[in-house]
Amino acid sequence: MYFCASRGTWRLFGFLFILNYGGIIMDRAVKLNPGRLFTTSNLVKISMLGVMSFLIMFIEFPVMFFPEFLKIDISDLPAVIGGFALGPVAGLMIELVKNLLHFAIKSQTGGIGEFANFLVGGAFVFVSSGIYYSSKSKRMAVIGCIAGTMVMGIVGGLANYFILLPFYSTFMPIEAVVSMGAQFNSAITDLKTFVYYSIVPFNIIKGVLLSAATLVMYKRVSHILKG
Repeated sequence: MYFCASRGTWRLFGFLFILNYGGIIMDRAVKLNPGRLFTTSNLVKISMLGVMSFLIMFIEFPVMFFPEFLKIDISDLPAVIGGFALGPVAGLMIELVKNLLHFAIKSQTGGIGEFANFLVGGAFVFVSSGIYYSSKSKRMAVIGCIAGTMVMGIVGGLANYFILLPFYSTFMPIEAVVSMGAQFNSAITDLKTFVYYSIVPFNIIKGVLLSAATLVMYKRVSHILKG
């Protein structure tokens, strides 16, 4: 009985947390987008891309030389493509839809994992699409993806250090997590080195994969979103 009540409380706070901070971020960013963002057509596109992102979350794979629980997915790809086509705020909205769906259907962290995912994925999406959207060219797309990857590594490290790993420590001692990382890198001795040598590189690799997929696919599908 206590466990169920506790989980329900986590889910409620998580839901409010995502809505509150997601709304604040998008409210401050909306000035970067044209006033035509919130048309019926664009909202339908955002919703569809959000659902697509949610479904892609279930396709994930482990990466060599990283702990088994660190798995990569490219569920941010529809958000990046949407951000490139419709603007950075649209990209953030797609990220929000994805994480709200995951929270409502499959969350095991009471919204904490979804909030961290929104921060990390949203950082890549907002930076990369914001740079590209300011001056649309192949060069700016590459610069945006490089900048987005760097920011993703930093935000991923901070989100794990201050949000995700402290939350998971209620179920698994931090020492156990650190020891899992130490199996692949002897330089990992505590939480900080785990984040520095495991979480940050992992997110950079994810950013590189997202960048490559975006640069390959965007031009092939952009006409659909702009139509």
